[in-house]
Amino acid sequence: MWNVYMLRCRGGVIYTGFTDDVERRFKEHIQGKGGRCTRCHRPEEILYKESFAKKSDAKKREI
Repeated sequence: MWNVYMLRCRGGVIYTGFTDDVERRFKEHIQGKGGRCTRCHRPEEILYKESFAKKSDAKKREI
């Protein structure tokens, strides 16, 4: 199962990504191991997540 997720980050920034494990990825973002954006604007909470059977569908939705 693949997921698209949105994070609310410091400074009012909304970050969107996709992963097969939202909770693990959120922890990685908090630890500074996520995308460049979330290293500068630390995530505060998961705002949204949506599941897809195919990785390609999740990637399309993220875009």
